[in-house]
Amino acid sequence: MPPSTDPEDRGVKTVGRLPIVGVMGSGASSHDALARPLGHWLAGEGCHLLTGGGAGVMSAVSEAFASRLDRIGLVIGVLPGPGDDSHLESRPGYPNPWVEIPIRTHLPHSGVRGQDALSRNHINVLTCDLVIALPGSDGTRSEVELCLTYGRPVLAFLDDRHQIPHLPADVLVCRDLESLIAEVRPVLEAARARGMDGSNVPPS
Repeated sequence: MPPSTDPEDRGVKTVGRLPIVGVMGSGASSHDALARPLGHWLAGEGCHLLTGGGAGVMSAVSEAFASRLDRIGLVIGVLPGPGDDSHLESRPGYPNPWVEIPIRTHLPHSGVRGQDALSRNHINVLTCDLVIALPGSDGTRSEVELCLTYGRPVLAFLDDRHQIPHLPADVLVCRDLESLIAEVRPVLEAARARGMDGSNVPPS
């Protein structure tokens, strides 16, 4: 009798594809009061975390996510290229210590507008089932705008709407974790259902 091809018969637990939540924000400031509670909560929600893999908000949310022992998701970092002829795998300072799956790209870190075809923001947005924007500048806003362009669910977690300059008016702003949870959980449940049936493609 041939061996079973059913993963569960071989002792492999199948959970479907986990949702991927992108957290975008400042690479200079960590905004700990927002990033760390968010990272800790997301780690308990059965999802992967995706960031740009650098410092600031990216590092803070990743550390909080990675430090939760009961998580099943991983920390993904989409990294910029070195931007020169050094043949380094990625730009110095990338990935931060909490990135568990580094996705190294040839795409530059600076000198490219956020929605330019050579911006890695496209990869960040298209990979995610949901994007949560924390305080940031033009790069963060461009990722929010790409979410709207591509039809990806997006919301902002801010103390004040002006923490992202010129944030599009139709982007929902959550000012506390409780209101954010109420908005995010239905999106994760829908993404999890798609993952179980093998599609895992966010609706446009």
